[in-house]
Amino acid sequence: MARRGGFPGGMPGNMNNLMKQAQRMQKQMEEAQKDLETKEFEASAGGGVVKATVNGKKELVSVKIDPDAVDPEDVEMLEDMIVAAVNEAMRGMNEISTQTMSKITGGIGGGFGF
Repeated sequence: MARRGGFPGGMPGNMNNLMKQAQRMQKQMEEAQKDLETKEFEASAGGGVVKATVNGKKELVSVKIDPDAVDPEDVEMLEDMIVAAVNEAMRGMNEISTQTMSKITGGIGGGFGF
């Protein structure tokens, strides 16, 4: 007669190994996230006239503007270049973050928000 219910005497070997792998993956992901938070990502716009740097915590760290780009008659263009540079730096940071996490998870990390 077949047994019903859970796993008498504990988890079977395969389930135990799966749990160990999941714990190891979680630890690797935490370490990778901490490492990413220490990195900085820079991008530029307007041929290097505006440069933005973000960190792995998704924070804007700095904005550098070439003084020649400051035209009181065209502030809107400068604002657009700043937005473009910041967005590009964020995209670069997100891309590296996704690649790093995918290496750990084997590509299943898409739903984890990294």
